[in-house]
Amino acid sequence: MKKILFAALLSIGCMIVKKADAQVGLNVNINIGSQPDWGPVGYDRADYYYMPDIDAYYDVPAHRYVYYENNVWVRRTVLPARYSNYNVYNGYKVVVNKPRPWTNANYYRTTYATYKGRGGQPVIRDSRDVKYKDHWKGGPARPKKIKVKHDNGNHWGEGGGPGKHGGKPGKGPKGDRGNGKGHGKH
Repeated sequence: MKKILFAALLSIGCMIVKKADAQVGLNVNINIGSQPDWGPVGYDRADYYYMPDIDAYYDVPAHRYVYYENNVWVRRTVLPARYSNYNVYNGYKVVVNKPRPWTNANYYRTTYATYKGRGGQPVIRDSRDVKYKDHWKGGPARPKKIKVKHDNGNHWGEGGGPGKHGGKPGKGPKGDRGNGKGHGKH
């Protein structure tokens, strides 16, 4: 009887340990899909980009720029007019994964001052890596444009001839040579 009780307790103990072991895991935050088209490649996670050229930040998950204006840090969907000549695709971005990095702005200004004017950083838009296939494109999804081909009758039809009647040139009804009037009565 003691052996059965011991075996049962051992089995229950193993299940409890197995369940606890299954609950221990690695919490990895990946936000590739949130990163904009102009974000730097090579990062599975980016909370903020610091842009040394304009001393501003980009909040990746919120899709907002953070910059200093009238003595306060503001969050906006677009950069102000004073940065109208700044190209987000060409400017260097430093990935920052710390909360509210602008509260320590002097650190980022001095540490990354040498990155001002630096170009050549590969961006997501130009990457062929499959992990960037579904990244954020910078706005609501836009419907794809569909090309519509119109038949104006100026081509060789299925019958081998020009126009809507097919046949050989000059041999269709009324000598149709594909006059470009399309379908319908002429």
